[in-house]
Amino acid sequence: MLDNFLINKHVLAALEEDIGFGDITTDNLASEDDVLVAKLNTRTDGVLCGLKVFEQVFKLLSEDVDIKFFFKDGDKIKKGDTIAILKGSASAILKGERTGLNYIQRMSGIATETRKYQDAIGNYKARISDTRKTTPNFRIFEKYSVLIGGACVHRFNLADCAMIKDNHIKLAGSLTNAVEKIRKNISHTHKIEVECDTIEQVKEAVNCNADIIMLDNMNCETMSKAVKLINGRAIVEASGNVNLDTVNSIAATGVDIISSSAIVAKAPTLDLALDIE
Repeated sequence: MLDNFLINKHVLAALEEDIGFGDITTDNLASEDDVLVAKLNTRTDGVLCGLKVFEQVFKLLSEDVDIKFFFKDGDKIKKGDTIAILKGSASAILKGERTGLNYIQRMSGIATETRKYQDAIGNYKARISDTRKTTPNFRIFEKYSVLIGGACVHRFNLADCAMIKDNHIKLAGSLTNAVEKIRKNISHTHKIEVECDTIEQVKEAVNCNADIIMLDNMNCETMSKAVKLINGRAIVEASGNVNLDTVNSIAATGVDIISSSAIVAKAPTLDLALDIE
């Protein structure tokens, strides 16, 4: 998912934003020959994510920064672990410190929160998934972090899947009209998902041969009925009121996917630091 050209484009914009016309602190303190050694340490437990992006921040500033990693994306890290050692241009290390940390702290925070949700599901078949409630222009990194956290990703953008919500149904006149009209015009490679608030809508979505049926803000008893009604004829997704206290009970209803914006939107950043030796 994270090709170098995508990383470079984003990181260059981030460095331009942070450095601007120059770092007046570092530029007046560091010479071209100054070398620093720094350790990337964690101050809390979590799931690591974003090493490639972190590395590219410093590589774009100077090829003379060597980074040795002791972990990889997806590894569990514990408070006090040294994740990497950096050695090289003092100017590049000091200028890239905040930007590099911003990426890896945010991405590791999402991976950590995602892993908590997937672990809370336990032995049920359901997979946790994200939503499109992401940070503008940062979605590629947030969805990558969700994958690293052990979950599956929902559609990346509006072109990935036809997702019929309540407002679309109002526009089309009915759920059936919406499905039929979209099916006539989309590629055979695209799926159609329908958001359902009631059992009656679920029945209609099944009759329309929807590929994915989302059970939106239903209680667990109603979701169990819906799963039995669908009986494997569509992928069943649950959404709404998903948190660490409810996700296991939702999974117990037999749904295939549990989507939640919380694993991204409410994920705290992981406490990492770049300590100069």
